[in-house]
This record gives sequence, structure tokens and C-alpha cells, in this order.
Amino acid sequence: MHPTTIDEATALLAHYPGAMVLSGGTDAMVEINDGHRRPEGSVVVVNRIAALRSWRHDPTAKTLTVGAGVTYTELMREPIASLIPALAEASRTVGSPQIRNAGTLGGNLGTSSPAGDGLPVLAALDAKLTLASETGIRTMAASDFIVGVKRTAIRPGELITEITLPVVEGWQGYAKVGVRNAMVIAVASVALVFDRPNESVAVALGSVGPTILRCPEAEMLLASSLDWATLTAHADALEQFATSVSAASQPITDHRSSAEYRRHAVGVLAKRLARRAGVSS
Repeated sequence: MHPTTIDEATALLAHYPGAMVLSGGTDAMVEINDGHRRPEGSVVVVNRIAALRSWRHDPTAKTLTVGAGVTYTELMREPIASLIPALAEASRTVGSPQIRNAGTLGGNLGTSSPAGDGLPVLAALDAKLTLASETGIRTMAASDFIVGVKRTAIRPGELITEITLPVVEGWQGYAKVGVRNAMVIAVASVALVFDRPNESVAVALGSVGPTILRCPEAEMLLASSLDWATLTAHADALEQFATSVSAASQPITDHRSSAEYRRHAVGVLAKRLARRAGVSS
């Protein structure tokens, strides 16, 4: 089934509550082809809904709202890349050009893999989701939406329609490591955001826990140690920050990496990102 409006899609999801929602299919089709997942009923393909492919910038509210069907390729382009640089950077690390042309931010959320490249950025920026159903619309924090490994708080009949992110004044970035340099699933990933007007730091980790993890102790440690006018910190601040980030991780050992390596990697990535932001000691 191929609805062309959000109302048509939510009507179908209400009528077929067990239906699978498919957009780019870059995650779902891999699982289906590998035999790990089978649609229990109908499939609702939402890539023809123009409203899901749109975005809008509100300079007054200092927000960017991105439709759930906006692709990674589109997220890499201006002006989105300048408004949310970390999201553009994460999008550039996703798969091949063909995958980036098909994969969407809404699909990343729907799959909710801890290795999803866009998800640490959403968590670090405290993004909000809008979900629509025949009974109405609700919003929730992206960090509350993901409740476990590939498990979400979506209700039967709901469709993710858009994601709203704050346009933050300050440096932000994303980094990951994998088993090779390109077209790879993240073994460990970090999003780092500096909010200079509020003198705050946000750190979110991917692939090192059952969900995306924030690091409140590390955030407070680095924010309190900075001279925000110059982004200088005391001599041991970055090492302490990296150690605190590593301590916040909850990694496992699997076929891609050991827990020990993942724990070490997020600390190294966080420190590298802070240095890229201009933090010095």
C-alpha cells in the first residue's frame, strides 16, 4: 500500500494495526532478506508522502523541523548542514551514496538500532518527535522514544512524521569507528554539542549500550572546567572528560568488537571531538 498523505497512512495503520511501515528500507529489507524479520501482515510504504520529505527552519524559535522521510543525502546539503552540522556529519558516515539516497531519519528512529548514526545527534540535541495517528498527534523526546535494543515507544497505528531539533549556537560534531573506514556499522560513536550561550555541553554515545546513552557527569565535568570565552580548560580536563565518557558506556562484546575496545573508543572519540571544537588546555 502506497499512501500519498499522512492522513491516508494513519488510516491504513488504524485499519491494519500490525502493518509494517517502510520508507527507504535500508534496515528493514536487510533483516527481511536475511530471514531475521517477516512482515506479519500488510506493508505501508510511506516514501510517496510529500509532507514527510519536507523541512522548515524557524529562525525565531531557533529550531529545524525535519520530515521523517528526509534522506541522509538531503541532510548533508545546505542549509541543513550549516544549521545542524553534527547531523550532516553523521549522515555522511552512513553507508554508500545509494544507501544515503534511500535511508531516512525516520527509518533510523523506527529501527532504533543502538548503532544508528543519526540517533546520538538527536539525543545530544534533545530532539523532539511528532507522531500522528487517527486519534491525534503527540510529541515526545527522542531519548524517550527508544526504550531498548530495536524497541520503541511507538503505539499501534502511529507514524513518525517529523523531528524537531534546536539550532544551537556553538560547535557540534559526530565521530564513529568501525571495522573499516567507510560503509560500516558503528562499533562506537559519539555526538558532542557545545551550547555557548548556555555554557553547556551534551554528549551522546551510540553502539555502547542497549539504547543511545547520555553522559551527564562528563557533560558537567567539561562544562564546568571550561573558560567559555576562550574554550580553554585546566591541564587534565580532557583526560578526565574522556575517562568519564568511557565510564558512562555499557558495551557488550559481539562479533564486531569487544566491550573493552568500545569503552576505550568512546573516550578517545569524545576527546578528539572536543579538540576539534577548539578546546585546549
